[in-house]
Amino acid sequence: MTRFSVLPDPAAVCAAMADLVVESAAAAIDEQGIFRIALSGGGTPKTVYPMLLEPHRRDAVDWSRVEFFWGDERAVPPDDPQSNFGVAYAMLIARLPNVRPARIHRMPAEAPDLDAAALGYESELRVAFGTRGGEFPAFDLVWLGMGPDGHTASLFPGSAALDETERAVVANWAPHPRAWRMTLTFPVFDAARRVVFVVEGKNKADAIRAVRAGGSGLPAERVSGEGVEWLLDAAAAGEESG
Repeated sequence: MTRFSVLPDPAAVCAAMADLVVESAAAAIDEQGIFRIALSGGGTPKTVYPMLLEPHRRDAVDWSRVEFFWGDERAVPPDDPQSNFGVAYAMLIARLPNVRPARIHRMPAEAPDLDAAALGYESELRVAFGTRGGEFPAFDLVWLGMGPDGHTASLFPGSAALDETERAVVANWAPHPRAWRMTLTFPVFDAARRVVFVVEGKNKADAIRAVRAGGSGLPAERVSGEGVEWLLDAAAAGEESG
């Protein structure tokens, strides 16, 4: 069942997400020896990443047993300021102890043939997770955000990827700005052990209201696995005073 938690402000939301990453990592490593996470893009991770580097969180995880993936990526080189990988690597991964390079799985979304690159990333997922046939990889944690239009990852309203049921990774067109992206698909999100949306800001309140009411058809609402949670600040939840 989908759960919504409303916290007073963005700082509280980001701290809660940082704690949740540590909690999920420790539990997965204890249970199976590895923790596989799909990281989010957007602005919120830039606040969460430094919190994960605070000693009490950083030292609670054996980072050599963490495998990093991404939910989506812009069609830019990894050193571009808009790269989700680039932000995560510079602000978090490069500063963590004992991370294994072989466990960092960057989406090569700057490739000239983006569809071929998406197929390649899907193959990389299948090898990392050991999936076969029609199985989808089951992440321990998928971290997602949501735009004011209700998009999540790079699954935009009206876009072709919304109807994908067989592929784990596809190229998809982003309307604002008009550009191609690479994204994981709904079947991957629905197969995850835990999915957490982290949403802040008054400009998201209308979309959140629609998602909570149900039946909106917005991409974010269509993530329907068993362990879906939402961390909202008061403004996004429409509960901001004043």
